[in-house]
Amino acid sequence: MNPLYNTIKKSKFMNIVVVFIRLLIGFAFIPSGLTKAIGERFTRLSTDTQIGYFFEAMYQSGGYWYFLGFSQLIASFLLMSQRYATIGAVMYFAILSNIVVITISMNFTGTWIITLLMLFATCSLLAWDWNKIQYLLKRDNFQAQENTINEVINMKMWSIAGTLLFFATLLFFGILTFPSNFGQLAIGYVVISLSIIIFSLIRELRPRQQTD
Repeated sequence: MNPLYNTIKKSKFMNIVVVFIRLLIGFAFIPSGLTKAIGERFTRLSTDTQIGYFFEAMYQSGGYWYFLGFSQLIASFLLMSQRYATIGAVMYFAILSNIVVITISMNFTGTWIITLLMLFATCSLLAWDWNKIQYLLKRDNFQAQENTINEVINMKMWSIAGTLLFFATLLFFGILTFPSNFGQLAIGYVVISLSIIIFSLIRELRPRQQTD
């Protein structure tokens, strides 16, 4: 591999940045994915508008609407779990690239900028995992030799933290679909999420004890 790439991969700071990018863009798919997965409309725009008609047509498709929702949730979980983030990034890229084309084609005001930034972040994750993705481009008779390297950060801890954040977020937005006290729920969710993140960061940045 390229020496610069190896240097970046060994940077603790960059590893933590990648973890947070996975968490952030994974989080972004949960509200919209859950809305579709439970069979709710994504927008209340009138069908007299181009965008409203488009989303209503997808909603009326039934199975395709559910498929989109569960696909977004699966991609989100895979990314936030850290353990399966590579396949999550590939899946996320496939879904998001489609969304980018839709937002540009249908002249979504400002939304296309957000989706393009998300796509850029997803591409950066694919570049980060190039050491694994590159083997998809090899010949069929190619056999990779596995090389185990020392982890720069505690991936087991971040995997647990990411999984907890995914289900906490899923539960939060799931409860919001029912009549409830939004203020208390939001405060509780923020406190729990920040506690998980801060605890993980403190443990990660704490000097590791050397063993003889």
